[in-house]
Amino acid sequence: MIKQLVTVAILFFTVTLSAQEITSSPYSFFGIGVQKFKGTAENRSMGGLSIASDSIHVNLQNPAGYGALRLTTYTIGVSHSETTISSNDAEDDLSNTNIDYLAIGIPAGKLGFGLGIVPFTSVGYQLENVDEFGANEFSGRGGLNKLFLAAGYQLTENLRLGVEGSYNFGNIQNKRINFQSDIQFGTREINRSDLSGFKMKFAAQYEQMVTKKLQLTASASFTPTTDLKSENFRELAIYTEYGGAEYLSDAREIDVLDDEMSLPSEVRFGAGIGKPREWFVGAEYQRLSSSEYTNRSFELNNVEYTDATTYRVGGYFIPDYNDVTSYFKRVVYRAGARFGDSGLNINGEDIDEFGISFGVGLPAGRLLTNANLGVEFGRRGTTSAGLVEENFFSVFLSLSLNDRWFQQRKFN
Repeated sequence: MIKQLVTVAILFFTVTLSAQEITSSPYSFFGIGVQKFKGTAENRSMGGLSIASDSIHVNLQNPAGYGALRLTTYTIGVSHSETTISSNDAEDDLSNTNIDYLAIGIPAGKLGFGLGIVPFTSVGYQLENVDEFGANEFSGRGGLNKLFLAAGYQLTENLRLGVEGSYNFGNIQNKRINFQSDIQFGTREINRSDLSGFKMKFAAQYEQMVTKKLQLTASASFTPTTDLKSENFRELAIYTEYGGAEYLSDAREIDVLDDEMSLPSEVRFGAGIGKPREWFVGAEYQRLSSSEYTNRSFELNNVEYTDATTYRVGGYFIPDYNDVTSYFKRVVYRAGARFGDSGLNINGEDIDEFGISFGVGLPAGRLLTNANLGVEFGRRGTTSAGLVEENFFSVFLSLSLNDRWFQQRKFN
């Protein structure tokens, strides 16, 4: 077990150093970036449902699920996205590949623990605005990551409670280059915020057999508002371009006060019904108080932040989990859909997002180890009011590796 712990520690250290999520979305210009999906590939394949937990999968969205674990579970997820960004008169294709999460769940009787790292938000954009007065170029990169420690406890036969504490950290950098008409030199402004702070989540899961074969499952979670410390930096310089190269002069740092930025509260609850180890279908409601967001660096008169609401439906089907003669009868088939608003209103238009997903869970070895493969088709934004629409296709893969720790050895 010592070797396993060392391996996990090395993986966590490596992923923490390279955990910055990559995105290519103009909408990441606003607030603290685009919200990333914070669950596993299994959850994402079902529209993002966090309702159900079992004994061999980590539930990153609901810490009460750690109370259901019976095997130590390592999980890692990666994804690749292809995005087409279009306006009324232009179109561009972009792609990115990311590490989505790394986590471990450890059972200890009725109590289970989880530790992991997950991208929280992501910033990556390059925008240009040209008119008769001049030109503005905006670009940005960075985002927040979440390093968490969680615990879930089986309070009764039907009820599990959970709590998660997380440290959120990262940085966001914005750059603006401004040229005015008939003036040779422009200006470059760089704003950087280094963000850090702690956050808590409280959750519950309830399971009850309503007939001899059907089980009702319900879940709820609440995350209170948290303030992040923001250490701010600003630099101004005279800027010009010649022959494809950039030239700066008179660069100077401007004093900017450090301040705080709020991570909004979130409430989430849902319910579903199914036959254990055969099928499940459920629905979920999520509300994020994103009206608490503010712009980081630039004053924007045409932008308003509102509370965001998301609805999810999904489920899974297993033909026969115990069939030793047919591999495909033991495969888990998943599907789901989600629809909601992002909490962002630009030029009077709400920025909505829609996604439909499919996936499979493939048995891959001893102790119920499995690989999970999924795809998602989605859309964000609109071409109305001079905005852009993003149509994306994502492929995601996770490995859920199970092991048994803390076994009592017997000697004859």
